[in-house]
Amino acid sequence: MQADHADTDAIDYSDLEAKYATEYVSPLDSVVILDGAPIVGQDKVDRLLKAVVKAAAKEAGVSVSTQQIEMPLDEQGQSKGFMFVSLDNPTEAQAFQRALHGHAFDKRHTFSVVPFTDVDSYANLDEEFHEPSKEDWAPREHFRAWLADPAGRDQMILHVGDDLRVSWTGKTGVADVAHQRNKWTDLFTQWSPQGTYLATIHLQGVALWGGASFERINRFAHPEVKLIDFSPYERYLVTWSPRPIEPSNSPLSPFTDEDAGNNVAVWDVVTGQLVRTFPMVGVSSDPANELNKRVTWPMFKWSPDEKYAARVTPGQQISVYETPSLGMLGKKSIKIEGVVDFEWAPMNDREREALEAERNGSAKPGSFVRENKIAFWMPEVMNQPARVSLMNLPSRAIIRSKNLFNVHDCKLHWQSNGDFLCVKVDRHTKTGKTKYCNLELFRLREKDVPVQVIEMKDTVIAFAWEPAGQRFALITSNDPSLANPTIGQLPKTTVHFYGFDQRKGDFLLLRTFDAKNAAEQKYLNNVYWSPKGRHCLIATLGSTTKFDIDFYDMDLDRDESSKAPEKDAGEAIRLITSVEQYGLTDVEWDPSGRYVATYGSMWMSSMEPGYSIWDFKGVKLEETKVDRFKQLLWRPRPPTLLSREQQKQIRKNLRDYSRQFEEQDQLELANENSELVERRTRLLDEWNAWRRECQDMLERRRKELGKPPKASLVKAEEAAEADEEVEEWQEEVIEEKVEVVA
Repeated sequence: MQADHADTDAIDYSDLEAKYATEYVSPLDSVVILDGAPIVGQDKVDRLLKAVVKAAAKEAGVSVSTQQIEMPLDEQGQSKGFMFVSLDNPTEAQAFQRALHGHAFDKRHTFSVVPFTDVDSYANLDEEFHEPSKEDWAPREHFRAWLADPAGRDQMILHVGDDLRVSWTGKTGVADVAHQRNKWTDLFTQWSPQGTYLATIHLQGVALWGGASFERINRFAHPEVKLIDFSPYERYLVTWSPRPIEPSNSPLSPFTDEDAGNNVAVWDVVTGQLVRTFPMVGVSSDPANELNKRVTWPMFKWSPDEKYAARVTPGQQISVYETPSLGMLGKKSIKIEGVVDFEWAPMNDREREALEAERNGSAKPGSFVRENKIAFWMPEVMNQPARVSLMNLPSRAIIRSKNLFNVHDCKLHWQSNGDFLCVKVDRHTKTGKTKYCNLELFRLREKDVPVQVIEMKDTVIAFAWEPAGQRFALITSNDPSLANPTIGQLPKTTVHFYGFDQRKGDFLLLRTFDAKNAAEQKYLNNVYWSPKGRHCLIATLGSTTKFDIDFYDMDLDRDESSKAPEKDAGEAIRLITSVEQYGLTDVEWDPSGRYVATYGSMWMSSMEPGYSIWDFKGVKLEETKVDRFKQLLWRPRPPTLLSREQQKQIRKNLRDYSRQFEEQDQLELANENSELVERRTRLLDEWNAWRRECQDMLERRRKELGKPPKASLVKAEEAAEADEEVEEWQEEVIEEKVEVVA
């Protein structure tokens, strides 16, 4: 027994003690000091404390009573500008500090919040001032340096294997390489909406790069991140990871106990700080649900002015969060029974200019005031019909609603200026066997928001508005195979173009492109408008046998300066060309609308990875087949700095500018030709010189060895001398006349 007892005493339990050791939490960890409060008398103390309690609930989401706040007073009964706040636990204390530190209480007072445990460090400060060492200021590269390219070229990302390349593009396709790195990203890459930043995805989180040399701007620690999204003006970054957040005591971890279990994080791009985390909602929040594998992204939809971010809880509510704190708008969600989806209304040109003027400081803050709009729809519930509604935010006032019947599904499509909303309603007959489609077109700029209904007998496969225009494209099909679709089989389709008739105030069919015979039959299923409008590309994706690409021009041979009648608008729509690219999986327009890239990605199991560059007329500029080709992304451009009047003036004088551009093109072509000839001549001269040097060296070597000259060289010299001809020119005057002109 004594031996067993001795063996038990020899066992080392240090690892278990370290694993299950409890950390002592001091009550002082739940106390914070709030400084910067207004100095008030005893008659206003209660009012001030209630205001602080209200700010804590709104900004930090923490419930605090006035009994938990102690505010010292001086001998005259005046407050001293600071107070002690006792929270329920250290987690609430951290949330209180993070939300209210730097919070503007009013125009003259800004809160400063520090933990009470930091008082000792402030009390033991050295009274003697030591001047801190000065760090040399290092200027950063301009984040939009690529816009200063003299030729006005655009950039694109090419992701091949482990290599990531940023290349310039020109009239002949991909040109010079601007930057290149190996293993720059672990998954994929993504440009920010205005092209300022390049985001790369890593196991540890997300990194942002910018400037001419693509130096690292910021990084965001979100382990195993899989999806990212930017806000419209690039101030916020949203990340999602399937792995729930786990708080860490590491100073490098931005997450706290209140973030535990969440999957979505919102970051401030400029400061790199975590703004807030969110849990999953809906079917994606249930780990046992099979639909968890298909996450709806983007999970948060941003308002066009970046003031709000909203997400839907299917069947229950729409939650709207207000920047910069991302606190709940109105402290509660918008309860909408059965809600399925929603979309924000875009801004028009005037609203964009007013917002941009406020952002760049040319207009006073607060001068741009507008209510955002959202459109949402609800399916049929019990005896209630389906409904589409328009709502103003933040007032939550309903602008317009319309009931719909026999609804199978709805898709909301806003026109880029917010002038029109198209609700594509997939309906079914009472038996449910036959499906058809209606287009409900809301005209937002007219009184009472009238709605036009276009009934389509066929199934609508694709819909897309023309950017900044009043036209849209449709792809429809009446193929019987739609009732019982099979993998790899595509339905036969027809292309339609509609436009808004200003005289009648309705949308009318402009032109239809249908196959005249079986040989011309197409299987198109995706619409891609040029970012500048007018040109439209319609392609076949998702097939292993069909890879059609059609290029359309909406205003071919139509003079924009002349007011052509509306009935002739359809005559200007032409199919320019039809091409095919084997292995096609994706289509990308460049931001200028001059070029379009089509490519096959190995991620989409393309049978022939690679890319092709086309101009807007469908002329192929470059074709490259690359093994392990993954991704191609054009770099977006920020909104133009030119006013609408300046843009109109440029369009008016476009022919003068065109002459200058043509001269530059001819000069560049001549320079390229002369450089090519010079290079070839130089290479030929270098080769001839090397050849002569080798011959002389061989002859010297033969002489040293006592051998006669090489017979072939002797014959070549004799032939050259024999072929040498000397020509002499002699001039002789045959006749000479002198004429005198009176």
